[in-house]
Amino acid sequence: MTTHTHTDDDAVASVSVASAPAVVLDGVSKVFRGPTGAKTVVDDLTLTIRQGEFFSLLGPSGCGKTTTLRMIAGLEKVDGGRIYLGGRDETDLPAHSRNVNTVFQNYALFPHMSVFDNVAYGLRRQHVAKAGLRQRVMEALALVHMETYAMHRPTQLSGGQQQRVALARSIVTQPLVLLLDEPLAALDLKLRESMQEELKRLQRELQLTFVFVTHDQAEAFAMSDRVAVMEAGTLVQVGSPEELYLNPATRFVTTFVGRANFIPVGLVEGVAVSSPHAVAARELEDAHSADATLVFVRPERLQLHLGEIEASGPLVRGWVVDRTFAGGLTTVKVRLADDVDVLVTSDSAAPELGGAVVNATVTLTWDVSDATLLDR
Repeated sequence: MTTHTHTDDDAVASVSVASAPAVVLDGVSKVFRGPTGAKTVVDDLTLTIRQGEFFSLLGPSGCGKTTTLRMIAGLEKVDGGRIYLGGRDETDLPAHSRNVNTVFQNYALFPHMSVFDNVAYGLRRQHVAKAGLRQRVMEALALVHMETYAMHRPTQLSGGQQQRVALARSIVTQPLVLLLDEPLAALDLKLRESMQEELKRLQRELQLTFVFVTHDQAEAFAMSDRVAVMEAGTLVQVGSPEELYLNPATRFVTTFVGRANFIPVGLVEGVAVSSPHAVAARELEDAHSADATLVFVRPERLQLHLGEIEASGPLVRGWVVDRTFAGGLTTVKVRLADDVDVLVTSDSAAPELGGAVVNATVTLTWDVSDATLLDR
């Protein structure tokens, strides 16, 4: 019988891996080369994802988020930088040697295998003993509420059920990181919302690191501990959903993670903004052209008043051009001077909305602490 003596170096290594971030991307880049030339799709991306975190990569199509996920998985080779998984440099390791699993949008189940055999596939490749294998497969299926479908084929399942099986197959091997590439995109709205709750529940139960790719801001916000916003291959901002929504770093972030109003300072009466300090519009004009400075304020932070009223704080005047009812919330579009449109979102039961019909004259006010000054 062979024994292994643990050295102090072994102890240090095990501690460092246990305490290391799940994923570290250090200056990672990816360039696609084709007949028309080279295109950088991920540019010098540096990012740290903590162990046990639900982390989302958010951005429009073509921003590089899926390519980033594929580089973490080992499905794309990096053209620059290093990738560390659990504290180990795995930049040059092939996909099958990395302790990560990926759930794709199309689920990629084997149609000729039963649900049980699909989930057991990874364990068999790891040569897990038969008795232990069955227990682990059934436990994984139970986690996604699919244990009664073990003998079904994928073609006998709905899209949502197939996705649950794909999840079970990915978690059964107990990976360090689970990568999810827009796995909810093919589902209808009700099922998508239900699966968002299921994914978050699963992640909390297993305390696994989830890295989730999506272009849907509401989806990312509903599930994530932190979100990284990407634009044109670069990392724009990382933070909690609250931080991104309330304190966006760039104009792109303000528009991508929610609805945003940009009001030219020249149209504002009274105090315009409190960031970095409360400043009167006339004082802003002394430092900048009013046309080159914008007040950023979210639609739900605006208060709508019928008619032309006076107020002690900032205000703009306009008229209603449209209104949209969406159950508990109603959105009113107000046109200001110079054909500037802003949106106001309010509780549908709010009394002032009764008179906010098309062409009605209105005044919009806001608290100075809810607005941010932006350079155009």
